[in-house]
Amino acid sequence: MSVEVPHQLLGPVMLDVAGTEIGEEDRERLRHPLVGGVILFSRNFDSLEQLRRLTSTIHDIRTPSLLVAVDHEGGRVQRFREGFTAIPAMRELGRIWDAHPARARHLAHEVGLVLAAELRAYGVDLSFAPVLDVDHGSSSVIGDRSFHNDPHVVAELARQLVTGFRKAGMSAVGKHFPGHGYVRADSHHEVPVDPRPYADIEAGDLLPFRRLIDAGMGGIMPAHVIYPEVDAHPAGFSSKWLRSILRGEIGFDGVIFSDDISMEGASVAGGVIERAHAALAAGCDMVLVCNDAGGADRLLGGLDFAIPAVSLARLARMHGRHPTADSMVKLREDPAYVDALHAISGIGLRDGDLPLGS
Repeated sequence: MSVEVPHQLLGPVMLDVAGTEIGEEDRERLRHPLVGGVILFSRNFDSLEQLRRLTSTIHDIRTPSLLVAVDHEGGRVQRFREGFTAIPAMRELGRIWDAHPARARHLAHEVGLVLAAELRAYGVDLSFAPVLDVDHGSSSVIGDRSFHNDPHVVAELARQLVTGFRKAGMSAVGKHFPGHGYVRADSHHEVPVDPRPYADIEAGDLLPFRRLIDAGMGGIMPAHVIYPEVDAHPAGFSSKWLRSILRGEIGFDGVIFSDDISMEGASVAGGVIERAHAALAAGCDMVLVCNDAGGADRLLGGLDFAIPAVSLARLARMHGRHPTADSMVKLREDPAYVDALHAISGIGLRDGDLPLGS
């Protein structure tokens, strides 16, 4: 039987859990010193009260508490549905921009506030959002998750969304650096290759990341995409992309989260332990392992990595702050939330969801 450690540092690995409650196998994994966070999926949500119990249980396992994250962008990618506001796909804000830019800016802020306030009310620290990919019209996995085909519009709407997040006490995580919108292949199932020269990527796709970093975005998730004109490794395993360009040239000092290293786009780096080593060595602060309990166990049993102090400091900043309310009922007594909810009620919605692990 394991001994509960009352205080330990957060580790560099984020895992998922099996169901709507924390089982003993989950608990043993989450106590492991390499673990620093949990990502939730649709299978982990049954009701509002169940979600509150789940996040509270996860937070109580460790001190400092594990980060609780979710992919909750809106549209196709919204893990929690019943009792939560249906968030529009970000493309809807881009369509509004084309006719009414000022209204689109306002609505992006209000969408961000509603999305983040509801998650914070139920103990979720962060959502892996917004998508900063520019829509080049070819990527089905990005599609309407992108705000627009103009990088300046993407940057402006995302900045407003992130301001709404911040007002609700949540940091934002922009993805998928340096841009997943040009390639047709889906990195969940293939290893995408973007053949463009760096100058083309820099002039368009990098612009939203630069603008959001300047606006204080807390985290970034790189793409499992190879840009051979820049480096032979996918961006998430590339020290050139992460250390030289993202940290050095652009000056980002927030958390770099890997995309799920169980995805096919990560397969070029080897097995799960080799993938984690490669991502961390390249400059990631935390690696995600999703929907692969066996792989998670192998990683926790075989990864030899001491998380740097600078990564610990970055991760500490990602914990959620000042929840707006401790229930949806109390949240609806908050005038700012009520106004935001009313403002976004007419925006077109898209149903459906992406496969787990996106």
